[in-house]
Formats: sequence, C-alpha cells, structure tokens
Amino acid sequence: MRITVSDYSETMKSFLADTGVRQELIERAMQLYQSGQEAELVRFLKLRRCDMVEDMHECQRKVDRIDYLIRQANNNRRKED
Repeated sequence: MRITVSDYSETMKSFLADTGVRQELIERAMQLYQSGQEAELVRFLKLRRCDMVEDMHECQRKVDRIDYLIRQANNNRRKED
C-alpha cells in the first residue's frame, strides 16, 4: 500500500502534534515537506527525535532518584523492625 502525499502530510501533522511538538515547529516541518526539502525535513525530524530522547533520559533520571528514595525508605524500615 502506497501512502499519498496528502495522507503523509496529515499523518505527519498528527504524529508531530501527538508527540508534543509545538505548532510553529509543525508548520516548519510542513513547509519543508511541501517545498520538497526532504533532506532538511529528515534533519528536522532527527533533531526533534534527539530532543525527545533527551527528555526521556531526564525522566529516567527522575525515576531513578525516586527509586533510590524508595529503596532507602525500605532499608530504613527494615532496620527499625
């Protein structure tokens, strides 16, 4: 099954919005796509991906800190028992 240009355009808008990309960046991606600047579009998308991966890593660091606090609290409770 081949996706049409129109379908891809709508899919891109939807996916970018679903992933939290700001509207002005979605519009920039659409400009790149519509003007046929595929290499720039791929670069743009890779940069957004890198931003998201960094956000994910930051969230993981926060989860790790909470896990540490949980372990410490459990260890302290066991020592008291």
